[in-house]
Amino acid sequence: MNLHTIGVIISREYLNKVKKKSFLIITFLVPVLFAALTILPTLIMLFAKEEGKNILILDRSALVRAYMTDSDLARYTFCNGTEEADSLKAALPASGQDVLLVVTPAGDSLFDLKAESYSLKPLGEDLKKELQDRLRLAVKEKRIADYNIEGLPEIIENVDSDLSLRSFTLDRQGNETVSESGVFMTVSMLLGMMIFLFITLFSGGVMSSVIEEKSSRVVEVLISSVRATELMFGKIIGVALVALTQFFLWILLTGGLIGLAGGLLGKEFFAQGDMQAMLEMSGGSQTGILPAMPENSFAGDLMATLTSMPWGEIILCFFLFFLFGYLLYASLFAAIGSAVENEADTQQLQIPLTIPLMLGFFITVAAFKAPDSPIVWWGSMIPFTSPIVMLARLPFGVPVWEIVLSIVLLILTFLACAWASAKIYKVGILMFGKKGSFKDLWKWLQMK
Repeated sequence: MNLHTIGVIISREYLNKVKKKSFLIITFLVPVLFAALTILPTLIMLFAKEEGKNILILDRSALVRAYMTDSDLARYTFCNGTEEADSLKAALPASGQDVLLVVTPAGDSLFDLKAESYSLKPLGEDLKKELQDRLRLAVKEKRIADYNIEGLPEIIENVDSDLSLRSFTLDRQGNETVSESGVFMTVSMLLGMMIFLFITLFSGGVMSSVIEEKSSRVVEVLISSVRATELMFGKIIGVALVALTQFFLWILLTGGLIGLAGGLLGKEFFAQGDMQAMLEMSGGSQTGILPAMPENSFAGDLMATLTSMPWGEIILCFFLFFLFGYLLYASLFAAIGSAVENEADTQQLQIPLTIPLMLGFFITVAAFKAPDSPIVWWGSMIPFTSPIVMLARLPFGVPVWEIVLSIVLLILTFLACAWASAKIYKVGILMFGKKGSFKDLWKWLQMK
C-alpha cells in the first residue's frame, strides 16, 4: 500500500466530513445537550418543590392530630369527627381542599391504623412520604406508650443506630483513600455508555460513507486511481480523525459551558445543588438545601473518591480502547458496506456485529456489582466486548497486566479482521446489482 495515497484519501475523507453542516450542527449541539444534562438535574433538585396542598383530615382514631402540623408541603384541617367519609368525598371539589385523609383504627386496637387518601389529582411522592412518615410516627409512639415501660423511648433511641460504612482502599504502600462505591458505579456506567455510543456511531458512519460512494458510482472513479484497500483504510482513518476531532471539541465546549454556568449561578450554589442531587439518588437528604458538609460526611466522601481516582490512566485507556475498538468495528462495517448498495440491505449482515456490542453493554451492568466476576473478566478480554467492558471495570481498579493483555488482544484481532475485511472490500466494492449475503462474503474472503 502507498502511504502517500492513503494520506491523500485520509485528507479528503476528513475535510469532506468536517465541512458538512451535519458535522458542525452535531459538534455544537451535543455539548449543549451534555451541559444541559449536567446542569438541569441540579436545578431540578433545587427548585422542584411541590406546591403546598390543603389536607382535610377525618381522624376516627383521635390519634394523629398532634403530628399533623403545617409544613411547606401541606396545610392540615381537621373535621369534627361526626361527618361521613362519603359526604366529604362528594363535597371535596367545592370545598377548597385538595386531599381528604381518612384515618381509622385497624381492627379493635390502636396499635395500627388504616389510612386512605382521596384527592382531585394523584399525590406527589414527597407529599405521600410526609403523610406516611407522620402516621407511622403516631403509631410508633402510641405503641411505645401502651407498653407502659419506664424509660422505653430512651431505650429505643439508644438501641437504634444510624451506622454507616465508610470504605477505604489501600495501595501497596499502605496509604488509604476514601472509596465511595456509588461514584465508581456512576463513572463506570458513563464510560461504558460513552464508548458504546461512540464506536456504534462512528463505525456506522464508515459503513454509510462506503454505501454512499458505491451507490453513487463515485467509487468507480476512485478505484481507477487507488487500490481498494488503500481506499478502505484511508476512509477508516479519516473518519477516526473526524471522530477524535469531534470528541475533543465536545470535551472543550462542554467544559466551557459548564464553567460558564457555574460562574453565572455561583460555584457554591452549583456544587451544593449537584451534591443535593447525588445525595437524593443515593438515598440521603430528601429536601432543602444542603448545609456545609463535614470532611467525613457522605458528600465529602464523594469528592474524595472523585479526586483519588486514576484519571490519567482512565483517559489514556479510554483513548486506546476507543481507537482500536473503533478500528476493529469500522473495518468490519466497511466490509459490510462494500457488499450492499443501500443501507436497507445491511440489516441482516449487521447482526453478527451488533450482538457483541450489545452483549458488551449488558455485561457492563454486571460490572457495576461484581467487577471481578468471571463473566466481566472474560468480557474485558474478548476483543469484541473488551472496549466497553474494560472501560466499565477501570474505576474499580484493574491490574496493569490485564489492561495490557486486553489491548494486545484487541490490536491483534483488529489486524486479523482488517486483513479479512480488506479482501472482502476489494471484491464487494465493485459488485453491483446484487445484494450481498454471508455466503458471498465467505466466497470473497477465500478469493486470492
